[in-house]
Parts: sequence; C-alpha cells; structure tokens
Amino acid sequence: MGPAPMVASMPDTEVIEPELDPYSRLVAQSVERISPAVAGIEARSANGRARGMGSGVVYTPDGYLLTNSHVAQHADTAVVSLSDGRTYEAARVGDDPATDLAVLRLNGSGLPHAAFGSSVSLRVGQLVIAVGNPFGYQASVTAGIVSALGRTLRTASGRLIESVIQTDAPLNPGNSGGPLADTAGRVVGINTAVAGGAQGICFAIGIDTAVEVAYQLMRHGRVRRSRLKLAGQTIALDRRVLRALERTEPAAVMVSEVLPDGPAQRAGLERGDLLLELDGEPITGVDRLHRLLTAERAGREVEIRLLRRGKSQSLTLVPEAD
Repeated sequence: MGPAPMVASMPDTEVIEPELDPYSRLVAQSVERISPAVAGIEARSANGRARGMGSGVVYTPDGYLLTNSHVAQHADTAVVSLSDGRTYEAARVGDDPATDLAVLRLNGSGLPHAAFGSSVSLRVGQLVIAVGNPFGYQASVTAGIVSALGRTLRTASGRLIESVIQTDAPLNPGNSGGPLADTAGRVVGINTAVAGGAQGICFAIGIDTAVEVAYQLMRHGRVRRSRLKLAGQTIALDRRVLRALERTEPAAVMVSEVLPDGPAQRAGLERGDLLLELDGEPITGVDRLHRLLTAERAGREVEIRLLRRGKSQSLTLVPEAD
C-alpha cells in the first residue's frame, strides 16, 4: 500500500467585524442600549378584540411603561411584547390626554428598562434615534436630527402641548409611544405624531414633561393641575435683559397664544408677553410653569410678573381647575 493521501487542512479564518463610521457607531450603540426596553403594544377591548397597536418604553425594572394616551386610553387590556420575544399582560395605570401620555404596568419584574435623559438640554441639529413598532415591525430603528424645539402640538382633547420636539427621524403608524433617544441611548422624548401630508416632520413629547406626567399618573392615576389657557414657549433671555431685571435664571416663557374666555385673557395677558415669575417663583420654562400650576392654585388669586415691550409689570389672575 502506498502512503496515505495528504489531506489539506483549512487555514484558520478570522471573522473581522466591519469597521463602522462614526455616525453608524453612534446609532448602533444607542440602539443596543435602548432596544431591550422598547415594547410593542396591542390594545384590546374587554372581549379580547384588538383595538390598535403602538409602542412604548419600559422605564422601571418592575414594569412601568410610558406610551401615548391615544395608544392606551381605549384599551381595557393590553398585551406587551419585548424585543427578546417575551410577552406580558399590562394594565393601564393612568393616561393624560392633555399631554398624550399614558403609563401602563406590565405583569413582570426584573425587566430591561431605559434611562431618561433631558429634553431641555437638546440642541437643534443633534442626532436622535427613534425605535418602535411601525405597522407591527418590531424594534424598527430610524434616525435623524432635532429639527426644532419649543413647538406646540394640539391634542385630540383640544389642549396645546408645549415644548414639543420636532425631528426628521421618520415615524409611521405604530411608532406612537416609542422612545426618541440620544446617542447615549437615553430617552429624550416620546414619539407622538407625524405632520399629515408632509415628509420629515415628526413630533415627540419632551421627556422632562413626560417624567412629570408619569410621576403624577403613578401617584394619582391622573394629572391634577390648574391652567391659565395660554400657549407659550421657552426662550432664552438676552444678557442685557438679565442684567436689567437682576435675574439669574437665563430663560422665561413667551406667550404665543392667549385662548379665549380663560384666566390669561381675563387678566389681560397678551401675545409676546414674557412670563418671569408666578407668586414669586421663577418661571424658567414651559415645564416649570406647568409644575407651578398645581391643583392647589385653582380658584385662588396668584400674581404673575412679566415683561411687556421692555417694561416689567405684574398682573393678578385666577387659574382654573383643569
């Protein structure tokens, strides 16, 4: 017999991960951090029939989840699916149509949960990532930039939501309630709407507003507040104005609309007024004004300090219960 035939051995091969460009790396890292906490929501009626689909984000390990009110408010029950395939039944803790936000609670523990960032520190042009379940395609990712800040958005209840984030990260039906994240994978907004008939004009509720609403929903099941019936936006104050007012807080609220037959109109507030203080408390932005308008202030006189056409003055008004 001749010598045994030689069998060529295959050389060891090394799997080389493709090197990502900086943009792709930022998006991929953010998605890796946020995706485990992103949920698909199937809202159901009492008899088990589907009543709509949307997205949400788990923000505590014991199963509290943020989503849109318009996703959750008509659901008697909901089935929530995570990106790892696990599904849970969820109960509605509370919803707030005035801000289009709702909180559900999953029947589970030790759940992956997202970290919150800050919407007040966002900058126009900043890269943001949206994760959700458009048309039922779970954990779909889109990316874009912050197109504008301080937008207002009218909800189905007729109330204006202030400090809304405008982004060109594409959203579709089913994205509602999902997170808008920064490049660190922190939630900076809750996606809520797309401008009809437009391309690249999408909106998210700032996470600073969402956190305040979620806290009240977890504590009371609803948001208790008073209102002035005006729309406004947070603006930075000029340094000369700060010096003249001897003010350290760099921002205030500019009135963009005074709604009819409300406390603001009755007190004589005008479009363009800069709101500086409420009962001596500084108004540093729209979210701060909302926090100051507590249920306890409804029906009693409060003093509001403002700047109108360069002159400081004060008005007395009576917030109404919301």
